[in-house]
Amino acid sequence: MNFLKVECQEPPMDCESFGLCDDRNGLKAYVNTDTPSKWIATVKNNKKAVVFTAIDKCVIKDHEYEDRGRCDEMLTWPEHLYFVELKDEKAGWIEHAVRQLESTIQFFIESHDIKNYKHKKVFACNKKHKHFREIDNELNLAFFRKYKFRIDVQAEIIII
Repeated sequence: MNFLKVECQEPPMDCESFGLCDDRNGLKAYVNTDTPSKWIATVKNNKKAVVFTAIDKCVIKDHEYEDRGRCDEMLTWPEHLYFVELKDEKAGWIEHAVRQLESTIQFFIESHDIKNYKHKKVFACNKKHKHFREIDNELNLAFFRKYKFRIDVQAEIIII
């Protein structure tokens, strides 16, 4: 499985902010710069050339690994790897998003050298719950110990 497929990537984004979108229409997630009302997550960028890669429906197609979840997208730039799951639900979404993110990390580790990335983070983002939601400290610590990824539940992603 190739998470670095060029056909699943959009050109590097270096603008100050952009949105991550998923129209839930059977097509892959995408980047948007001009319609904030469509944004599920907002990326605040410090002029880094960030590469967006669609995972669900591109790196991993719907008919592949039907028994395993996968997140919507990946953001990368030198030494940084962020996985992002986008939701538009009212309740019960965090646990599902975390399972999808965990599965994606496992897929990635099976196919790529995770040691190429010094900073690793996952984001569970929800259009209906844009503000930061605290993750249980025990879950956060267990997640980090197991995968070496930090986890955030919020719809703002800050590129450092």
